[in-house]
Amino acid sequence: MRRLSIAAFALATSLGGCAQGPAVPWTPIARPSPEDPTPMGIAYVCEGRKEVGVVYAKNRASVTLDNKTWRAEYQPTGDGFRYADSTIEWTGRDDLAVLRQNGIAKPLAFNCRPSRRTT
Repeated sequence: MRRLSIAAFALATSLGGCAQGPAVPWTPIARPSPEDPTPMGIAYVCEGRKEVGVVYAKNRASVTLDNKTWRAEYQPTGDGFRYADSTIEWTGRDDLAVLRQNGIAKPLAFNCRPSRRTT
C-alpha cells in the first residue's frame, strides 16, 4: 500500500508540474477613491458564483446583479466603504464586499471579491 501511495504522489507531482506554467503574481484590484470623477468598473465574484458588477465614479456606484442595476451614493464610514440607496447597500472592507437589500436579513450577494476590471 505504501508503494502505491508513493507512486501516486510522484505521478501527481510530475503531471502537476507539466500542466502548470510560470507563476503569475496576483495583483489586488483597488476601488477608486470616492472623490475620483473617472468611472472605473470592477466585476466581483461572490459566494455561489454570483457576479456583481460595480462602476464607481464621483461619490456614486452603479451596482448590477442579475440584470438589475441600482445607483447608490457613497456614505462615509469609520472603516471600509458603503454605497447605498433607498433599497440596497453595497458595503465592505478591503477586498471583501456584500450586497444587501434594505430590511431583509439575507444578503443578495456575499463574500464578493474583485476579479477583474470592466472599464
